[in-house]
Amino acid sequence: MISTSNVSLRYGKRILFEDVTIKFLPGNVYGLIGANGAGKSTFLKILSGEIEPNTGSVDMPAGARLSVLRQDQFAYDQYPVLQTVIMGHTKLWKVMEEKDALYAKPDFSDADGERAAQLEGEFADLEGWNADYEAAELLSGLGIGEDKHFTLMGDLGGSDKVRVLLAQALFGNPDVLLLDEPTNGLDAETVLWLENFLDSFQNTVIVVSHDRHFLDAVCNYMADLDFSKITMYPGNYSFWYESSQLALKQRQEVNKKTEDKRKELEEFVRRFSANASKSKQATSRQKLLQKLTLEEIKPSSRKYPYIAFKPEREAGNQLLTVENLSKAVEGQVVFRNVSFSLDKKDKVAIISRDDRAASLLFDILFEQIKADSGDFKWGTTITPSYFPRENAEFFDTDLNLVDWLRQYSTEKDESFIRGFLGRMLFSGEESQKKSNVLSGGEKVRCMLSKMMMESGNVLVLDDPTNHLDLESITALNNSLRDFQGTLLFSSHDLQFVETVANRIIELTPDGIIDRRMTYEEYLADDQIKTLRQRKYQLVS
Repeated sequence: MISTSNVSLRYGKRILFEDVTIKFLPGNVYGLIGANGAGKSTFLKILSGEIEPNTGSVDMPAGARLSVLRQDQFAYDQYPVLQTVIMGHTKLWKVMEEKDALYAKPDFSDADGERAAQLEGEFADLEGWNADYEAAELLSGLGIGEDKHFTLMGDLGGSDKVRVLLAQALFGNPDVLLLDEPTNGLDAETVLWLENFLDSFQNTVIVVSHDRHFLDAVCNYMADLDFSKITMYPGNYSFWYESSQLALKQRQEVNKKTEDKRKELEEFVRRFSANASKSKQATSRQKLLQKLTLEEIKPSSRKYPYIAFKPEREAGNQLLTVENLSKAVEGQVVFRNVSFSLDKKDKVAIISRDDRAASLLFDILFEQIKADSGDFKWGTTITPSYFPRENAEFFDTDLNLVDWLRQYSTEKDESFIRGFLGRMLFSGEESQKKSNVLSGGEKVRCMLSKMMMESGNVLVLDDPTNHLDLESITALNNSLRDFQGTLLFSSHDLQFVETVANRIIELTPDGIIDRRMTYEEYLADDQIKTLRQRKYQLVS
C-alpha cells in the first residue's frame, strides 16, 4: 500500500496538486490519467520520493519495497543486461556486491567469514538464488533473447534498452510498482505479455499510459487528476471515459428532464457492470460499479481537438500499386519483395517487427528516399497526404502558428486560420506561438491541421499517436474510423489499430503477410503466427 496525506505542489502561481489525500491498495492496478501538463509524471515522482511536495506526506509500510520504471536509457551502459535487471532490487544487489567483494579478497579473514555468513543468510531471505532465473525469464518475456543477456547495455539499441529497464522495474516482486508509459516502444505481442504479467501481479501498481487498450486491460481503478485533485473511480479507462462524457452531456442539456438523463446514466452503469472485462478483478469490479452513485461521476475539464478529414474529390478505382519494393539499411534487409494494391476505403495498418520498416516504406512512396528495387504508382485521381514520423524540418522556422498554417491553406483569411487553430486547441495567444518552440504534442496537432487543409483522399500516417495525450488520441481515432477515404498507417497503439484498420500488411525480410481482418484476429491466428516465425527466421 502507498498513500498520500494533504499533498500540495505549486510552481510559482501554478497549482499542480492541492491537498491530495489518497490511498492505493494492494491487489489493484490504478491508471493515473489527466490532461497533458496536469502533473501525472510529477505525481509519480512525488510517490517515489524523487520530488518533495510543498506540503503533505507520502506514506508506505515499513519494509515495503517500491520500484520505478526508469527513463534514463544511458544510466546502466557499463553493466551487462542481466545485472541491470537485478539492480532493480537495490537491497539484493548490494548484498550480492558485498558478498562477491568479500569472496574475492586474497586475505579472507575470520571476520570476513562471519560477515559473509550473515550476507548469505540475507541473500537466501531475499531469494537471491532465483535472481538470475527470474531476471532471464522477465527479459525473455519482454523480447530480449538469451543471446543478449550478457551483452553490455551500451551495446543495445534504444528499444531493447527500454525493455531491459521495464524488466528491472518488474524484477523481485515489488510491493509498489510505478510505471510511467511502460508500453512505449513495445510491439503488440510484448504489450500483451505485460498485460498478462500485471493481471497476475498481487501488489500495488500505479501506471501512467496513453495506450487505452492497455489501460482497459490492466486497470480496475482510474485515478483522475483534474482541477488539482485526484478522484478515484472504479472500472477501467473506457468506463471512465464513457461515464464522464455522459455526465458532461447531462450537465450541458440542462433543459431536458433531469430524471431522463439520470436513467440514461444509470442504464449505462448497469450495462457496463454486466460486461466487465476478463481480468482477475472482474467480479469485484462489478460490485464496485453497482455501488457507484451518480454524484460520484463528474464532468471532466479536458478539451478534445476537432479532427475531421474530408477529401476534396472522390478517388477513382486506381489508387496505389506497389510492386516488389525492397529496402536494406547498412546491409540489413528491412523488407523485401513488397507487392500490394489499395482498394477504395481500405484502412491498412502497416506493421513489422522492425520498427524502421513502415517509415521506410512511406518515405519511398512519397519519394523522400529511394527503394533498392521495385516500383510503385499512384492513381491519377489520387491526392495523397502524408504525416511523417519525423517532422522537425516542418518547424525549422520562427513563423507564428497562424502564418505557419496559412502556408497550407487555400483560404488565407486570418480569422479563418485562427478559428481552425482554435478547434485544434490553439486559442487566443496560443495561436501566436512560434512554430520552432512547440512541444511534441503541439507539433503533431499542427501536422494534423496541415493534413486537414490538404483534403487528401488517401491519408498516410506514420505513428501519429506518438506524443499525443489521451484526448487527442481519442479524437484522431474517432476521425479516422469515420474517414470515408483510404488510409495507410502505422501505430504502436493497439486499440487505435484495432478500431481503425480493416486490413493488416506485415513487412518482413521475406515478403509480406496481407490479411483482411482486425488486428486482434491477426495476432490470435495460429497459422499467421507460424508464417510470421518462418518469414523472420529465414533471414536471421
